[in-house]
Amino acid sequence: MSDALTIVQPRLVLDDPHACTDSSDVLAIFGALFDALVRRGPSGWEGALATGWEMSDDARSTVFTLRENVRFHDGEPCDAQAIAYCLNRMARPDMGATLGAPGVYAQYLTGMTVEALGSHTLRVTTAEPIADLFDILAYGHIVSPRALEQAGDDLVKRAVGTGPYRLVSYERDDHLTAHANPEHFDGAPRHASLTFRRGATSGERLAALVSGTAQIAVGLDRQASAPLADKGFELIDHLSPTALILLFNAASGPLADTRVRLALNLAIDREALVRDVLGGAGQPLHGYVSPAHEGFDPDAPAFPIDRARARDLLAQAGFGGGLRLALYCPTRLPDEAPQLVEALARQLAELGVSFDVAFEQDRTVYANQVRLKNIRDICVFDSSPMSSFRVLCEKVDSRVRGSWWEGYRNPEIEALLDRARMTVDRAQRFGIYRQIYRLLQQDPPWLYVYNHHRRVGFAGSAPAGAVREDGILDVRVV
Repeated sequence: MSDALTIVQPRLVLDDPHACTDSSDVLAIFGALFDALVRRGPSGWEGALATGWEMSDDARSTVFTLRENVRFHDGEPCDAQAIAYCLNRMARPDMGATLGAPGVYAQYLTGMTVEALGSHTLRVTTAEPIADLFDILAYGHIVSPRALEQAGDDLVKRAVGTGPYRLVSYERDDHLTAHANPEHFDGAPRHASLTFRRGATSGERLAALVSGTAQIAVGLDRQASAPLADKGFELIDHLSPTALILLFNAASGPLADTRVRLALNLAIDREALVRDVLGGAGQPLHGYVSPAHEGFDPDAPAFPIDRARARDLLAQAGFGGGLRLALYCPTRLPDEAPQLVEALARQLAELGVSFDVAFEQDRTVYANQVRLKNIRDICVFDSSPMSSFRVLCEKVDSRVRGSWWEGYRNPEIEALLDRARMTVDRAQRFGIYRQIYRLLQQDPPWLYVYNHHRRVGFAGSAPAGAVREDGILDVRVV
């Protein structure tokens, strides 16, 4: 066991363990402090606090066999009762909040029953079939019930899990330090202590890595960090599964017409956007999920740049003389949003499409306006869940009308989603999501733009699996 490891990353926030987040920085911290029933592995779901499970044929009931002799960092036993307590807390409508969206998990878990069938056996029964239940439960971080009841609003006192590290100190936007949990069921972690520090800019993070004050730096600029490859550092580039999209107002206005939505997707040059807006640090997006998602269809064709067809579709829709769209745009998250809008405007001008842009500096206000469906005609957004099921439920299904649904309707896709909810066989279910992928190319609910490439720098060589497929730094192996 080495003495200490320091990681410098853009965001340093200790959130509630049952907050809904797809932030890779927050999830790296959660991975150090907590365990869930299951976790994402290179070949699918792996056991964590659960060692085995069996889902019923109707995809409503799952019985978990739990790991024995596991204790929280405060010494309390982590048994079926404790896990039931946490899952029920996670399902509350006041939990699982993310920017603009309260109760994200409650929309899936309301009506759920959790039964301790013994000290190490647990049954979870949902009100509706959810074959992708693990997409939800993987974020059900298990916390000491005693700590939750005693902590009140104190996030530090609340952060008592079973993970490979236990929290020692935390100062928001500065540092979080944790010490090794030698009793962890995976064995003692590699480092006696682990410290996360915030580096607000890529330059600060690069300087910390070069100076030796950090051994891992997350989110490095590709050009500035390139010389490190010849100086004993290892640089890992990975695809961020968060998709950069523009949401269409499909409820009213010109983008309620499938032809207009398809025309815009055929008109843009995604490669040029990656080059000009991201400096090459990205990959064109041609569907509702990234290539890292299990719903991605690798055999589906990419969108061609077909401005002649796009022009014809706009004319069929009654916009042959031009189209002006009211566009809503944040100034951060993504930080390049204003530059992206400028680049899109230049590309679409050839078709007579232009934007009337309204900028919003307060990102929380912006997210709330999107949730309230006040996006004008079109808005810059992202799609972050590492779950095809969640993306479809929260953004596409008109019956759910999720936080980020903006009026899109497609009964054929909804029927397929109903089939997927009840299909326990993993390969068959993902086949359904791939069918949906192609249908959402033909009838797109959004403008598909790109995924970012992210770079992580390591002092010395990086262990295998240091960055998971979902883009999370795995502190269990670094």
